[in-house]
Amino acid sequence: MNRHQPSTQEGEEAEEPEQEEKQDLKDLVKKRDLELSSSSDSSRIFRVQSRHRACDVMVHALENEHIRFIFGIPGEENLALLDSLRGSSIRMVITRHEQAAGFMAATMGRLTGKAGLCFSTLGPGALNLATAAAYAQLAGFPMLMITGQKPIRTSKQGSFQIIDVVDAMRPITKFTKQIADGDLVPSMVREAIRVAEEERPGAVHLELPEDIASTMTDAQAFPVYPVRRPIAEGKAIATAVNLIHASSHPLLLIGAGANRQQTQKMLLEFVDQLQIPFVTTQMGKGVINEAHPLYLGCCALSAKDYVHVCIEKADLIINIGHDVVEKPPFFMQHGKAPMVIHVNFYTAKVDNIYFPQLEVVGDIANAVWQLKNALQQQQHWNYSFMMQVKADLEEHIGKGANDTRFPLTPQRVVSDLRKVMPADGIVCLDNGMFKVWFARCYKAYEPNTLLLDNSLATMGAGLPSAAAACLLHPEKKVVAVCGDGGFMLNSQEMETAVRLDINLTIVVLNDNGFGMIKWKQTAAGYSMFGLDLKNPNFVAYANSYGAKGYCVRSANELSWILHDCIFGSTSGVKLIEVPLDYTWANQILDHELPGLIKKRQSMSDAESRISPALFMAVNSSTTMSNSLLQPMSIPTMISEKACGSSEEEAVSMENRAAEMKEEDLASTAVCEPLWSRIACTTDAAVGVSYVSSPMCPSDRPDCVCLTNVHLECSECGRSYPM
Repeated sequence: MNRHQPSTQEGEEAEEPEQEEKQDLKDLVKKRDLELSSSSDSSRIFRVQSRHRACDVMVHALENEHIRFIFGIPGEENLALLDSLRGSSIRMVITRHEQAAGFMAATMGRLTGKAGLCFSTLGPGALNLATAAAYAQLAGFPMLMITGQKPIRTSKQGSFQIIDVVDAMRPITKFTKQIADGDLVPSMVREAIRVAEEERPGAVHLELPEDIASTMTDAQAFPVYPVRRPIAEGKAIATAVNLIHASSHPLLLIGAGANRQQTQKMLLEFVDQLQIPFVTTQMGKGVINEAHPLYLGCCALSAKDYVHVCIEKADLIINIGHDVVEKPPFFMQHGKAPMVIHVNFYTAKVDNIYFPQLEVVGDIANAVWQLKNALQQQQHWNYSFMMQVKADLEEHIGKGANDTRFPLTPQRVVSDLRKVMPADGIVCLDNGMFKVWFARCYKAYEPNTLLLDNSLATMGAGLPSAAAACLLHPEKKVVAVCGDGGFMLNSQEMETAVRLDINLTIVVLNDNGFGMIKWKQTAAGYSMFGLDLKNPNFVAYANSYGAKGYCVRSANELSWILHDCIFGSTSGVKLIEVPLDYTWANQILDHELPGLIKKRQSMSDAESRISPALFMAVNSSTTMSNSLLQPMSIPTMISEKACGSSEEEAVSMENRAAEMKEEDLASTAVCEPLWSRIACTTDAAVGVSYVSSPMCPSDRPDCVCLTNVHLECSECGRSYPM
């Protein structure tokens, strides 16, 4: 006879399980309650009895993984799991929506590097986790979701509430499985968390059916052993060192993947030792203190910002931990600098705008350490232009910091919050137009102190993420910054925050509409339509939850209200409504900024060039594919120094070919798509010769000695040492 009781709909008569089994389960629960009352160590149960419910084994396995919190909303199908959690060391946090539970779990994973945990019932509850799963998966936050399901062995409810959650989760997770046997619980928990936490981190999912949760098993939690990541190959490191030494304007770009504790330390040592300037992606902010004198800015936009002038000036970018799921910090172009060295835990995902010429794959911290030890500062590295751009950016950002217009500008909000927040205070951003200004203007002094999402970029995550940060770091000041649209998507979690009695300040930037989409609608030339909102009284709304509401009435009020909310108490939820107007800010992005950047470029030699030394280093490398070099053209090989003026460009490929014909050398074996004219100035060979491209099947033997090579410009006749 089947030992598992089927689930029943309300009003239906359930089949009674065998009396013996029913009594066994009652005795087991009673014994468990007695043990829990005599000891707070739930693992003690597993020392005094050999068989347990599968749900008890699951909770013990989760404790064994050092999980501290679980977020979610229970249902009928996971009541057994709920009962197991009752005596667990894992703190359960009930939220008002499963999506918010997922955001909180993902934030735990983001801040700790260990899998955050959330749960839900079957069907509708499980599907509510989908957005949070995609949020964690795209951003690389380790998270485990556990969902319930109807009994899979016997059930009298047909297909009521049942969907294939495992298949539904497959496109948005790294791993998704149904547990069909209680004996498999420990191994599947261990595997799920291993997959969630290994590089690249992400979301994983386990489905625990109702009948399997109550089965008896003697399975035990698996031990957790440390795993060492593989390190980068020595040849890749050596090639990277050669390229960096040969470059004229190397630049460090820090992405989200660099936000690991050891990597942060190594990167700071790298920058301090080599004095190479750095920029960040949005999710790389704070990896190195942005008060550092070599910090040039954040790629808040993909183009046409001050930081992109520096990127365009660079001939080589050392790209640390960048992931293409982030909105692109810059666009690569075939045949144009900068060249890119990809340094990450995994190989680059190549697309039309990202195709690095060299990949250094392995543990990032170790790779940076190896590079640091092998590199030396080079006298020909020149950053004077980049540092001038940095000064211009600082001046530009400072213009709106004390603006007194009302409603407030986003620049004033960012400035006031930065002045009030301590260095280790955590600001959690929702998604909206304001995120661009925080990325550009808010300097992060420590890692994970400005939490924003630049991958899925979903609205509604700001408040739940801030609540999770408060739970994990009750000693720190935490502020959630949300637009009115994003805040209302999960505003019900104010009740969760009030119930948890956390010290949280919520800033709601109210422009009565979807500001980001309005900006894009206008830029696309469409008429304004369909994006206006009518909001509630946010002060009264906050008060109704038991929070304390404020509304800013003038620009100068914001600073002192922020200070009072952040430092005036050690607990409680505070909400500050800030009327906001994006008109001036959007004018800067649409009109003023592009004009300033164009002027800056025209006043300088900012055009990106591959220096001859770097080009030769690339050609001599045996680790790089020739196909990656093929798009390079003569203008990228010849330095502006060869002509004495940035306005004198190298002649086109057609003129080069014509020149060859005039000199009656057209019949020689020269690879036309990529070649350069050189002058050999040693005693062994004096005069003009040619060297073929690296794609040419045979090198020309004309030049007896290539140890003292100069690149000659056909415009002015001057030569430049290679």
